[in-house]
Amino acid sequence: MKKLSILFTLVVSFTLPVRAADFSEQLAKLNSVGPEGKGNTEAAAAWNEITAGPAATILPILTAMDGASPLAMNWMRSAAEAILEKEKKSGNDLPTAELQAFLLNRENDPQARFLAYDFLAGSNTNETAALVPGMIDDPSPPLRRVAVAGLIAQGRSELATPETAAATLQTALDAARDVDQIDEIAKLLREDLEKSVDLPTQFGFLMRWHLIGPFDNTDREGFDRVYPPEEKVDLAAAHEGKDGKEVRWETYATSDDYGMVDFNTPFSPLKQVTGYAYTEFQSAGEQQVELRLGCKNAWKIWLNGEFLFGRDEYHRGIRIDQYILPVTLKPGRNTLLVKACQNEQEQDWTVQWEFQLRVCDDTGAAVLSTDRQPTPEPEEKARRRTAE
Repeated sequence: MKKLSILFTLVVSFTLPVRAADFSEQLAKLNSVGPEGKGNTEAAAAWNEITAGPAATILPILTAMDGASPLAMNWMRSAAEAILEKEKKSGNDLPTAELQAFLLNRENDPQARFLAYDFLAGSNTNETAALVPGMIDDPSPPLRRVAVAGLIAQGRSELATPETAAATLQTALDAARDVDQIDEIAKLLREDLEKSVDLPTQFGFLMRWHLIGPFDNTDREGFDRVYPPEEKVDLAAAHEGKDGKEVRWETYATSDDYGMVDFNTPFSPLKQVTGYAYTEFQSAGEQQVELRLGCKNAWKIWLNGEFLFGRDEYHRGIRIDQYILPVTLKPGRNTLLVKACQNEQEQDWTVQWEFQLRVCDDTGAAVLSTDRQPTPEPEEKARRRTAE
């Protein structure tokens, strides 16, 4: 009710082509659209009425985006953009102060805040640019990305002063959450400044595991089938795997920058199979963290023997922080078990049988096990060091 009253106050304070109550009703119609065209006819009529309004109507539209569905968000975004374009052509000014206040309020919807930033950046470049450094720890991913991009550019300009550039780029790395920016920063630090960069530790990826497999996943039945590791993890035990072959736990360490655990490495590329990965995490105390997993195979995950979540889907792509699971770690030893199923598809883009998992706080900053070991070195580098 509080947000509705705020919205009402915003609406009645402007000169609108419709009464405040009517304006709220039109926004409600945009917010009511659903899948398969539900509510589209009503929303289209409401959109036409809303976009006839002045620039001042942009702010209540952004406010109404809080909690809206993705479909409704698209309608509202396009309405705000249409009003902006119309008002620009008419030579009218944006409500800059109000939009800046909306942008700076981190309680507002992240997408709506970024839209406010985008509007401001297009019309008031200098003033908006001055706000960017304060977004380096912003909870809105696109706003944080803008701030990180600014630091990357600054770091590049400081390369002639290596220590200054390194400090700037490390600040950027601490804030970065997108792989393309992380890769760019790491390359600058490693190649241009010859600095060591430990991305797995920086982001809390779990690198050392025990793997067992393959178990059967013919006809994709392995996802629901309960294999022995789900009942009890005994690292010394042998189990009957696919085609009746004996399988045992194997130690595994990844040196991948993003902690990719590749079942194809110990077991070779296989199809219609299921594998398990087990590791332990020592927590300094009871704490709220997030398990952030990326996986393009069907997967399940358990914490301390309790099932958390799973996705019975295959080859939808993989990305860092693809799935976010808020959990509570207990003091001391915590166990993690991941199940990953590979299906029957034979195309090249279906070969991967892998996942990545990291532990972090709700801002994406790493939470490390108290007994974390050094990040494994790539095999090529380790071989060179042995030869030397």
